[in-house]
Amino acid sequence: MDKKVLNYLIVVEPDKRTGTKKSCFSVYCPILGLADSGDTIEEAISNMEKLIQFHLECLLKEGESIPMEKPEKGIIGTVQISLPKTAPLHAV
Repeated sequence: MDKKVLNYLIVVEPDKRTGTKKSCFSVYCPILGLADSGDTIEEAISNMEKLIQFHLECLLKEGESIPMEKPEKGIIGTVQISLPKTAPLHAV
């Protein structure tokens, strides 16, 4: 059976567990509107892979089309901004 391999953008961010001070990592897949988490980056990514797989399989069973990323439509990067050395900063 031939298979299609699709790539999906995910965003992984440090987070805190609700109601605790324990840190974790949240992971989002914007195009599919999915979110998950894990105690480590690796676990968060693994959880998201499983969630995406399950979501796409459900779409197929329901006869729905599969959303695909359009890499030419988005850019991911960082920018550098200069502020005065005295600017009050805090990590988010």
